[in-house]
Amino acid sequence: MTAENKETEEKKSLNFIESFIEEDLKNNKNNGIVMTRFPPEPNGYLHIGHAKSICLNFALAQRYNGKTNLRFDDTNPEKEEVEYVESIMEDINWLGFQWEGEPRFTSDYFDQLYEWALKLVNTGYAYVDDQSSEDIAKQKGTPTQAGTESPYRNRSIEENLDLFTRMKNGEFKNGEHVLRAKIGMTSPNMHMRDPIIYRILHKEHHRTGNKWCIYPMYDFAHGQSDYIESITHSVCTLEFEVHRPLYDWILDHLYVEGTIRPRQIEFARLNLSYTIMSKRKLLELVQENLVSGWDDPRMPTITGLRRRGFTPASIRKFADTIGIAKRDNVIDVALLEHSLRDDLNKTAPRVMAVLNPLKVVITNYPEDKEEWLTIENNPEDETMGTREMPFSREIYIEQDDFMEDAPKKFFRLAPDKEVRLKAAYIIKCEEVIKDSNENITELRCTYDPDSKSGSGTEASKRKVKGTLHWVSAKHAIDAEVRVYDRLFSDEDPAGHKDKDFKKLINPDSLKTLTNCKVEPSLKDAEPESKYQFQRLGYFCTDRRDSKPENLVFNRTVPLKDSWRKMNK
Repeated sequence: MTAENKETEEKKSLNFIESFIEEDLKNNKNNGIVMTRFPPEPNGYLHIGHAKSICLNFALAQRYNGKTNLRFDDTNPEKEEVEYVESIMEDINWLGFQWEGEPRFTSDYFDQLYEWALKLVNTGYAYVDDQSSEDIAKQKGTPTQAGTESPYRNRSIEENLDLFTRMKNGEFKNGEHVLRAKIGMTSPNMHMRDPIIYRILHKEHHRTGNKWCIYPMYDFAHGQSDYIESITHSVCTLEFEVHRPLYDWILDHLYVEGTIRPRQIEFARLNLSYTIMSKRKLLELVQENLVSGWDDPRMPTITGLRRRGFTPASIRKFADTIGIAKRDNVIDVALLEHSLRDDLNKTAPRVMAVLNPLKVVITNYPEDKEEWLTIENNPEDETMGTREMPFSREIYIEQDDFMEDAPKKFFRLAPDKEVRLKAAYIIKCEEVIKDSNENITELRCTYDPDSKSGSGTEASKRKVKGTLHWVSAKHAIDAEVRVYDRLFSDEDPAGHKDKDFKKLINPDSLKTLTNCKVEPSLKDAEPESKYQFQRLGYFCTDRRDSKPENLVFNRTVPLKDSWRKMNK
């Protein structure tokens, strides 16, 4: 490949945001600096959609030797909490990213933002309006019909300065006055019709206390905070595209020649099937106790995914795979799960666990004998080595792995049929023991002592169609297993205007199994340890509830996407 062809190929692989950045670098805009930011509002926990934005902003800066700020847009003290600030920082670090310097807060800039608001008033580009928010909304008009000017729009600069100062000094009640940008009332873009840029809110702020009783609106604070931090590329989701003219209008009136002026670029937000991506609706689930909290493993929050057993690498890989689009679309949640399986397949040790145990007594195995079998930890990675697993006369298998009246193509255990126990022996079912209600309580089997896996004998090479996982009853560790599935049974739980999304919760999204048996190597499993339970799926020890004396495992994902087959 020629150098010219290689350059063409690289350009084709760039997403549109990277193309913008490379064009700016080519023109030496901003002196060749690339500075991005991730600007969450601390009014809830981050979800997988935010993870996409985090990966994008940090990856862009890394690619172009730039830096990324973490800035909390904390302009609404009614909904913001320190808990959310701390959780957001923890999530970003867990994903594998580190922001530049100390975390920043829009509240750090309140004095400067106030001075800029005063500048707009002094230059005749902002005025104080006494109307209620309802009256202001009515006067906005429609996208095809011009709005009506406020009766207070032409107040003198002196009167506006006096009122705005008194607003700041706390002389008025909430909603009594607002500060509006003086742009016009005829733009087809409703956000440009004299938008509110400051409102009165007598509410203690988690950082500034009671210093302020007026707070800047997001559209005023966001762009100016970017400007203060010398952000070069302000990357945000598509819903802010209609806000961009206002973003630029305010900058036009405050920008100082020779400083770095941020450029807003929009990309399509992440929409996942079977998933709610609204912080407001996720908060409803938490407040109404429909989930156990923000970190419930069924939640699409980063902390929920982490507790479920997702890895940072799998989420970063998912974000990279779906790429950056200019139009909204819906990504199949199966792709997220595939990214996790692909990662865990390479990194998770294979272990034995029985979720619904059925006792098997091997009648011709000596009662006082036990042996330790060597089993590989992960066939995908030889460096993970092997472990020893005990075998004895009594073992547990899954209840579903036995059928008394088995059909022809049932290749597990049945009366007078043989199966191989993984890494162990071939056994044959000789007798079925039942209780007074005809429930199967025990199986009596015999084993072929020459059929031990890897022994090199002819019997060990004997082929049987079924292979089962198992654990030794004498050595098994008790565990609780929480089998999680998708929280919603509807592919688009937020898309039904005539249905409450909470009515679409999957009733089988959580099943708790309390009589599970796991192999003894898991006795000291650390929280967040990930495993493949042979034949059952990927599981992790619960980071909140699992203790050495009370092991709790969460099912992360099944081995295959069985959901799609079930719902066809």
